[in-house]
Amino acid sequence: MSTEASDQVVQRRANLEALKRLGVDPYPRRFATEASIGAVVAEHGGREAAELESMQIRTRIAGRILAIRSFGKANFLQLSDGQSRIQVYIRHDSVSERDFAIFKLLDFGDWVGVDGRLFRTKTNEFTIWASSIEFLSKCLLPLPEKWHGLQDVEIRYRQRYLDLIVNPDSRRVFEVRSRVVTAIREFLIARGFLEVETPMMQPMAGGALARPFVTHHNTLDMRLYMRVAPELYLKRLTVGGVERVFEINRNFRNEGISTQHNPEFTMLEFYWSYADYHGLMTLTEAMLQQVALKAIGTDQLTFGDHSISLTPPFHRLSFREGARAAASRRLGTDVTESALRNRSEAGALASQLGLEIAAGDGPGKITAAIFEALCEGDLVAPTFVYDFPTEVSPLSKQKPDDPDTVERFELYIGKFEVANAFSELNDPVEQRRRFEEQLAQRAKGDEEAHAMDEDYIRALEYGMPPAAGEGIGIDRLVMLLTNSASIRDVILFPLMRPR
Repeated sequence: MSTEASDQVVQRRANLEALKRLGVDPYPRRFATEASIGAVVAEHGGREAAELESMQIRTRIAGRILAIRSFGKANFLQLSDGQSRIQVYIRHDSVSERDFAIFKLLDFGDWVGVDGRLFRTKTNEFTIWASSIEFLSKCLLPLPEKWHGLQDVEIRYRQRYLDLIVNPDSRRVFEVRSRVVTAIREFLIARGFLEVETPMMQPMAGGALARPFVTHHNTLDMRLYMRVAPELYLKRLTVGGVERVFEINRNFRNEGISTQHNPEFTMLEFYWSYADYHGLMTLTEAMLQQVALKAIGTDQLTFGDHSISLTPPFHRLSFREGARAAASRRLGTDVTESALRNRSEAGALASQLGLEIAAGDGPGKITAAIFEALCEGDLVAPTFVYDFPTEVSPLSKQKPDDPDTVERFELYIGKFEVANAFSELNDPVEQRRRFEEQLAQRAKGDEEAHAMDEDYIRALEYGMPPAAGEGIGIDRLVMLLTNSASIRDVILFPLMRPR
């Protein structure tokens, strides 16, 4: 802390003690407001001075002090409720001696309650002429006076409360986030989907290829995993006859941190009996457009340097075709799709492209690595990348005429994946075979390979109807809708390395 800041702390504590000597409770238990600052501004902020004078509107509001100014007998506070701001006019002859003494001990950042009438100053500023002031809470540490006082981006994430105080745009991001979640719920519920909650602590980490967080239940002496996905529990519900089901909740993956990845993140997953991945594409287009319209009022976005339209239909790109075409352009030669289905040829292509692959990787994983390296950076406009290799999709249904390919798509927008979906594998024999393949990959050192889940196979043996399922990353969707460059900008309290 700087010397100046330290001096401010000393003065603020001295003001706190002076308030106590006045008999003021610096941390009272309640203050009865009549309206929020935002509500007062919305209802009366457009009225002219003469109208306010004739109406003599009284109000009682509370907020944080964001400015203190004195001009002789005229004293002003600017109060904020986090959304809106209002000016308060304080004259020595309009409030009690005690209240004016309180005003003289106020600091930038304190919380106060104000009772008074609405008017406009000579400069036409919408203002409350205070008749009383009530002290509500002391700010003991100095706040940044302007946004440029928070140049350290890490402070915004570590001390989100400071970010919200001085940066109105930050609050707007999280208001959009709330509207996004509400709009998704409304969209799915209107179409007959049932919202449920499934376990976050699971005896087996399943439903995605990811490294889990591990914990322990002491009473049961049982190892548990923080869930990497709710998928297998939601599909159990379709076995139980819940035809349309969804969940919006947290997933946890013990993996790297980047502008697009946080170990704890929010996911929508939904499952639709009797539909396939083509039906999900159409539903997803309609849902994202409606969510955007409700959350930000338009389906036309600006993300970074790009203009993006969420108006359906979205582009469609075959996974292998995308990898093939990109590899052909990079190498200056014609790469065939058959080469991407052959282990040795695919491995040779990866080597030519300078990509590292593991000895146990089959052609499907190699093709995925090529696609990720060469294609993802070009997918700005909404694009359904469809028909993935079976090798990288252990829970997806194979295409009837191509066992090496599954009916799966990922939706890319703004150069990153926003959604993952597929026609669900519901054959218990084939599902067991896929799990056994994953176990073989795990034995070769793949820590993200899926474990064997005997209870899930047992559920499939009771009969799961044809279904399609999808996961949409809420955090990434909010990034797009708020033009936020980092996932940490849209998570209130992202995980940070300790200082």
